[in-house]
Amino acid sequence: MHKPDMLDRIAQILIAIVALFALFNGAFMLWDPYGWYQAVGTVKFTGPPNQHFIRDIGIAFLGSGVMLSYAVWYPSGRWTAALAGSLFLAAHGALHIYEVLTGICAQNIFWKDAPGVLGPPLMVWIALGILFGARKIVPAGVPKRVFLAITDKMSSDESEYMHEVAGAPGHAFEKFTHFMPASMHRHDAPADLFHMARIGATLVEDCGPCALTAARGALEHKVSRAVVNAALAGHPPEGDLKMAFDFGQAIATQSPDAFAFGDAIEAKHGRAVRLELAMTAAIVRAYPAMKRGLGLTKSCSITKLEI
Repeated sequence: MHKPDMLDRIAQILIAIVALFALFNGAFMLWDPYGWYQAVGTVKFTGPPNQHFIRDIGIAFLGSGVMLSYAVWYPSGRWTAALAGSLFLAAHGALHIYEVLTGICAQNIFWKDAPGVLGPPLMVWIALGILFGARKIVPAGVPKRVFLAITDKMSSDESEYMHEVAGAPGHAFEKFTHFMPASMHRHDAPADLFHMARIGATLVEDCGPCALTAARGALEHKVSRAVVNAALAGHPPEGDLKMAFDFGQAIATQSPDAFAFGDAIEAKHGRAVRLELAMTAAIVRAYPAMKRGLGLTKSCSITKLEI
C-alpha cells in the first residue's frame, strides 16, 4: 500500500527466483521430456522415463511459475497468488521427504535433490514471512478469524463495526477487505503530505476513533507526533503540510477550494502526488460514514484527539 522498500524488494527477488526456476523447469519438461530425464541425474533412480507423465509434471511447474510471476510485481497485494503458486512445489517437496522417511528413496539421493525440491517453496514462504512480519500484506485473503483477532488487538475502536461486517451475508467481509487498501495507496507522495490530507478528510467526517486511527497510521509512517497532534487539533504546520490538510478537508466538504489546492500541490509535487492525496482523502471518508450509518459513532466529547 506504500512505495516498495528494501523488505518488499527482498520478497520480490525471492519469489522471482522461484518463478523463473519453475517456468524454466516446466518448459524443459514439456518441450523435451527425455532430455530433461537425462539432464537430472537423480531422477533415473525413480524408474524408466515416461514422456507423458514428465509433461504432466511440467505443466504443474508451469502453472506454479505463472502464479508466482503474477505475484512478483505486487507481492504484498498478490500474496495469495504466491501462496497458491508454492503449493505444488511444497507438496512435491513433502513427497520427497515421505519417500526418504519410508526408505523408498536413499538419503544420498534425497540430499542431492533437496536444494531444487525443498529450496523453492521455502524461498516463497520466507518471502511471505517477511511481508507478514512487517505487516505489509493487504487484508484480502487473510482468514476472517485472524483478521478480526488482529483488529481486536490493535484497535478496539475499529473492532465493533469490523465484526458486524464480518457477520454480514453475501461475502461482505471479503469484498470490504478488497476495498480497504485503496484508501492507503501511496507511492510518490511524501508520508507527511499524504497523512495530512488523510487526517484532514477524516476530521470532516469524524472527530473520534477514525481520526485517531488515521493518526496512528501517520505515526507508523514516521510522521512527527507533534505534527500529527497539531493536525488532530485542526492546526497543521504552515506551508505544504497545511495545504495538504486543507486539500483533504476541501475534498471531504466538496468545497471548490479543492481545485486551487490540488492545482498548487500538482504544480509543486506532480500529478501522481495529487492523485494519491485525492484518493486517500476521498476514500478514507467511507470508514466514519459507515460507522455513522451503523449507529456506532461515539460522541466527540468523550474522545480525546491526541496521540
